[in-house]
Amino acid sequence: MARSCGAGRFAKRRGKQIQVRRWLTPPFGACDNISTRAVYAQAPPAAASLRFTANPGSMRRSSGHEKLDVPFAVPCTHRLRFTGDVLGDDQQTLADLLEPSEGRAAKVQFWLDDFVAQAQPDLKQRIVQFMANYKGRVTQAGNVQLVAGGEAIKNDIHVLERMLKVFNHHDLDRRSYVVVIGGGAVLDAVGFAVQIAHRGLRLVRLPTTTLAQADSGIGVKSGVNLFGKKNWLGAFGVPWGVVNDAALLSTLSDRDFRCGFAEAVKVALLKDPQLLTQLHEQASRIARREMSAALPIIRASAVWHLKHITQGGDPFEMLEARPLDYGHWSAHKLEALSDYTLRHGEAVAIGVAIDTVYSSLVHGLHAADADRVLDCLTDLGFALDHPLLADPQTLFAGMEEFRQHLGGRLTLTMLRGVGDPIDVHEVDDAKLREAIQAVRKRARRTSPAAGGDRCDRSPTR
Repeated sequence: MARSCGAGRFAKRRGKQIQVRRWLTPPFGACDNISTRAVYAQAPPAAASLRFTANPGSMRRSSGHEKLDVPFAVPCTHRLRFTGDVLGDDQQTLADLLEPSEGRAAKVQFWLDDFVAQAQPDLKQRIVQFMANYKGRVTQAGNVQLVAGGEAIKNDIHVLERMLKVFNHHDLDRRSYVVVIGGGAVLDAVGFAVQIAHRGLRLVRLPTTTLAQADSGIGVKSGVNLFGKKNWLGAFGVPWGVVNDAALLSTLSDRDFRCGFAEAVKVALLKDPQLLTQLHEQASRIARREMSAALPIIRASAVWHLKHITQGGDPFEMLEARPLDYGHWSAHKLEALSDYTLRHGEAVAIGVAIDTVYSSLVHGLHAADADRVLDCLTDLGFALDHPLLADPQTLFAGMEEFRQHLGGRLTLTMLRGVGDPIDVHEVDDAKLREAIQAVRKRARRTSPAAGGDRCDRSPTR
């Protein structure tokens, strides 16, 4: 049976959504600064001037009917920085992002993931020292605010209300800065509060997980969960700046450290065959947390996400597809069904595995490439089986939720080859079940059940 929400098999590609004005890629170093200026447009702008269109009778006073279609563009700059210790030896990187306004010191409020504060107890004092070092350029709006880390912050709507009350109490305005230090869930929730306060404060993200540094921290989306659905309440907005600081990754658990590399595998499959080869070759070193292997992968994934956002990748999801959400229709559902005991990266690893095997069964992806992807995910330490996969029908409900998030017909991204994604509107249920069973069968030979630390595995060949 084919699962479909509209006519036609593949999505018809439309005109580009983004017109890039400038793209700078500096050499890799201890501190890299990337600023990308783009024009976000509903449609390609007119060559010389705005076009007003009217129907033939629009100029007759008696009709009272007029139609104006005016494409317009909004310039945005996405600022991404790479450094090794932004609250230590490289404080200038953060200070440069906090621009004074009209001769007044920049008003700054810090929000800190409680998990990170516990793991790095000196972090609050380092923030205080940073503010003291740049007194006159920045002024702090209240104490450092602590929020619960993990998915809990996105599941409690009262936390959102509390954040807004704090913003209001300290009179934050559209030129005030909120610096949020935490994992992806904290960045999502605080970022959403920032987007809806005064229709947008200035958000500076300091991601503290590999997943957020490689993926979500770079993006233009924020949100919280509602009605048991992932990111049901959310907004789009370009962050004022993002600082990927390697020092903030040092206290991650092994489980959380590996999670970001599921997103790196995803973006490599969509965009960069060479990156996938590099990941495959370096997977065991990354699993051992060798930073000389891990950091270049994180950086490459982050830059690919930045390019997607700024170079025509439909960052505001105006079209039918969500190409950077490859493997996510099942991942989001697995997270919710597991009551979020599955980490996002763990669920993405399973979802990527399923869609990769399905692509090899239906869309022409070479079986050897699919096998290489499963090898890579397993070598990184991911378990690709979970008891929830025993009931594919329940999992399939995630497709409809995925469709509802964008509206229109079902559109999923699959692969014809590595670096060759396609949009599809139909899914063969039988083949998808076959793909799930193939992933589970292989996982039973190579790894434990998902959601825990990985055990050593015997060779599969």
